[in-house]
Amino acid sequence: MSSDDPIVISGMAVEAPGGIDSPAALWSALAEARELIAPFPRDRGWPIDDLLSVSELDGWGPVFDAGGFLDGATTFDPPFFGITHREALVMQPQQRVAMRVAWKALENSGINPGALDGADVGCFVGMSPMEYGPRAALADAHSGHRIASLGQLGAAGRISHCLGLSGPSMCIDSACASSLTALHLAATAVRTGECEWALAGAACVMGSPGAFYEFARLNALSTDGHCRAYSEDASGTVWGEGAGMVVVEPESRARRLGHRIYGRILAVRQPQRQRQADPRTPGARARAAHPQDN
Repeated sequence: MSSDDPIVISGMAVEAPGGIDSPAALWSALAEARELIAPFPRDRGWPIDDLLSVSELDGWGPVFDAGGFLDGATTFDPPFFGITHREALVMQPQQRVAMRVAWKALENSGINPGALDGADVGCFVGMSPMEYGPRAALADAHSGHRIASLGQLGAAGRISHCLGLSGPSMCIDSACASSLTALHLAATAVRTGECEWALAGAACVMGSPGAFYEFARLNALSTDGHCRAYSEDASGTVWGEGAGMVVVEPESRARRLGHRIYGRILAVRQPQRQRQADPRTPGARARAAHPQDN
């Protein structure tokens, strides 16, 4: 591919807290500065009372009844994606939501998801481990289905298999940078000719409140249940869910096929945080050493 043929984003889909299920709805929420934080879901079997009282333990920070949660995290149509109901029972919600936004991103780009069998298309999905479902070390009706249904293992593969994609397919876990890393790898794969075009994105659905416990122990959760990123008034984080997927392809291809172009991916840089006291925190020195990162 010629270096003067930029990689562009020509399709997108998103699911976010507050019932947001489209890029337009997300844009409206951002423009209106709407807070999408809500109480913990009561239909996931979480020990809410224990969670909210964890600050009574020595050295633990407070947990507020607040987070960003997807309304449709448990909604899924297995037959639509060629998945049996038994297999769907043990499918991690992150995989279900990722499949849904991948399909929507293709439709947003004007591509028929049902006409891609054998297409030279890559799939790159950012995803971190989340607890969900019955234990794997059991002999039961779910045995044999868990291996492709839990964690990151099957997310990208599920999408590629469902659509019949023949390009590279992989899941990426680089913590908070997972979605951008997936986008970078997808753009690189298209740019170097590994695939003709690609899907890139990420999904996060909390199958358990484990992240709240971990961050409470680190005293890293917000002290009032509100997230104020980059503000001098910020007091900690608030965990939230969400999913997004984009279609990336060469600009020449997008224009030839009449696809809408949302933007160009001109460059990506991935610095490491360098050696520091705690691997769980961002590295200011590493960021300062790469002022050209945009």
